[in-house]
Amino acid sequence: MQPVPIKTTVVGSMPFPGWLEFSSQNLSAFGPADINEMIEDAVVASVHDQVAAGLDVITDGEQTRFDFNLSFYGYIKGIQNNETELRRFGPPAHDQRGKHNIVEPLTAPRGLGVVEEYQRLKRLAQEGQGLKVSIPGPYTLSGRLLPGNFYKDRWEITEALLPLVSKEIADLVALGVPEICVDEPSMSCYAYREDTKRFVDIFNRTVAPGVGKTRLSMHLCFGNYKGRSVGKKTIAPMLPDFLDMTVDELHSEMTILNFAEVNLLERFAEKFDVAVGVIDVKSYYIETPDDVAERIRKCLPYVPADKLAVAPDCGLSQTARWAAKQKLANMVAGARKVRQELGVV
Repeated sequence: MQPVPIKTTVVGSMPFPGWLEFSSQNLSAFGPADINEMIEDAVVASVHDQVAAGLDVITDGEQTRFDFNLSFYGYIKGIQNNETELRRFGPPAHDQRGKHNIVEPLTAPRGLGVVEEYQRLKRLAQEGQGLKVSIPGPYTLSGRLLPGNFYKDRWEITEALLPLVSKEIADLVALGVPEICVDEPSMSCYAYREDTKRFVDIFNRTVAPGVGKTRLSMHLCFGNYKGRSVGKKTIAPMLPDFLDMTVDELHSEMTILNFAEVNLLERFAEKFDVAVGVIDVKSYYIETPDDVAERIRKCLPYVPADKLAVAPDCGLSQTARWAAKQKLANMVAGARKVRQELGVV
């Protein structure tokens, strides 16, 4: 059950302030103390935006990550940047993202950095505020890595990354993190063509250290690089195998599907709490509270209010900050409106 009916939250990322983007492109002008101050100020700004919107559960906005996934490569030994396959011109798409060579067996001697992110968030957030952290799962994390001579294919790379992610989850659990969201959008993007039972096995082994010790959530989407999807936009191929995921809450995009498969959420709700994307992060149309309330009502025949959470379809890192703030405030207002209708305020 959710801590509150129709819980409001985000997936993980929030937009960078403009000054942070500029500063991150000119880091050589700053000293270490300046950079630490910059990081703290960015997290404070992200926390402020989420609290001002009225969210029940917040994150640090992933303000220390230039990408929800690729940033982790900086913590992993054995990876070397490779830009030879990049397309540099034309419309933005996933083939403009960098690939990386594997030059030695993958290790993470300093961890993956999420422990430090949570410690900072806990220190900067108000007492009593619902908190969670996000971390990419090993299959998604493997997506931009080239096997080289050390691994046969993406599956072997995934197996090499799995214990690194699992160790980070164990360390977070030891700190008492209330919720860990594992981002595995590659699993939803490719469920239509890959072995979904294998996906389930990978996920369950990854999160094993957290089962029964923290709230485990899972984010699934169809890609959001520069506001572009990459996967086949359907949740149907995930069923029935994804019902065997060891997870407390499963989040899926739904607004981008125009709620065409909202009835399938009933299957997920039989096993888990369900977080539903009710905000389109790829559009600059600002949903009104009434828009959000209407979308929530579409979910309620299939997901009871006490098992339902609402969030944007995906992370907000690719959405301008002014739009993200308005969208989140209206999402919370729409959720409150439905709560009032149901008498569960």
